[in-house]
Amino acid sequence: MTDPGSKRMPDSAETSAAVLTAAGFPKMPARALMALVVSDDGSLTAAELSEILGASAAAVSGSVRYLQTVGFVHRVSQPGSRRDRYALPDNAWYVASLRQNPVYKRLADLADSTASSLPEGSAAKARVDEMGAFYRFLMTRLPGLLDEWEHTRVRA
Repeated sequence: MTDPGSKRMPDSAETSAAVLTAAGFPKMPARALMALVVSDDGSLTAAELSEILGASAAAVSGSVRYLQTVGFVHRVSQPGSRRDRYALPDNAWYVASLRQNPVYKRLADLADSTASSLPEGSAAKARVDEMGAFYRFLMTRLPGLLDEWEHTRVRA
């Protein structure tokens, strides 16, 4: 767990953030997300994030803004304070994020649009058509897979 007073994230959380970054997630948002994941209650203030990550207020602000945009965190007002906390959702955040993520439909639509501008029978058109088909496949299969995960998680 991360203690805001420790001024440091566990090495395993830093490693997890590095894996997210290698998979294409922006570096600072990945570090901020992992700091929240390993925090005691799943929430931290911007100042606590800044201290834990050893990052500037601007870097933290950009990171939490990104995480809010993609649905990984939300802002929680603290009564009697001007400081907000950034928190992970109460539910299974990764499942909720994937269910609400329109990226596969967007990629399938972009593939269709791109394919329509390519010559019929060309290798390029075949590759782009396959890309669109793959993302449509994910769109149809992912909800069932996530339902299966929820069922498995509840029983565990």
